[in-house]
Amino acid sequence: MVGVWYILHYFVLSGRQKVILPPPHRVWAESFWGWGNEVRGDLWEALLVTSRLSLIGLVIAIIYGIILALLMNVSKISERALFPWAVVLQTLPILALIPLIDVWFQSIDPWYFGFDADYKKKLIVCVLIAVFPIITNTFFGLKSAERNLHDMMTLHRANRVIRAWKLEFPAAMPAVFTGFRIAAGLSVIGAIVAEFLFARGGIGIGNSIRLYNGLARYDDLLATIIVSSILGILVFWVFGFFGWVVTRHWHASAVDRA
Repeated sequence: MVGVWYILHYFVLSGRQKVILPPPHRVWAESFWGWGNEVRGDLWEALLVTSRLSLIGLVIAIIYGIILALLMNVSKISERALFPWAVVLQTLPILALIPLIDVWFQSIDPWYFGFDADYKKKLIVCVLIAVFPIITNTFFGLKSAERNLHDMMTLHRANRVIRAWKLEFPAAMPAVFTGFRIAAGLSVIGAIVAEFLFARGGIGIGNSIRLYNGLARYDDLLATIIVSSILGILVFWVFGFFGWVVTRHWHASAVDRA
């Protein structure tokens, strides 16, 4: 990719186009290198702000996603009632909802959960973008337990709680952590989108992208994009590792990776 980047800059682009895509060594020198680099310090501060927002949004999405999946797993009626709304969450046009979210949640109590109203608006956007994979993967995982094991539970007269705890949840773990990994990347995207659209509050990666784009500082803009990509990859890997730790002793995919 770095080679393609150099080829695009020196051999494909021409004139003013080269300004938009500076070479990698210049991005490194201008935005990352040097202990006193002001841009680098701003990037790390923005990274911390966005990381906090994306992780809080991911935790909220995990809680709501698992609860909805459990409710859908209770009965066919619950599934038919809730699953269409989960699909609606995935298809919502976030950009069109921004003015509505801004108006609806303008008067939220700023002390509720310790976040101000603007921060909660960003969390809402982050959760809306990240929650769908958790719902679908958890629900699919709960349904993936083998039928003969369900029959064995029935023979032992296991109640619904025991069946869910000892059979459905263990069977669902690989799918659940797959959903977590997908949602982790989406939560970073949701946090950046929310910061880009709601400019008030802490200066995160989304705010930095808006700022550097407006000032035509393309070196710093590309550096910000690189940092956001690294954040998404790290969060994705972390949940992949947790999934491997939980399932490594018994699930085939984790054993193969080991």
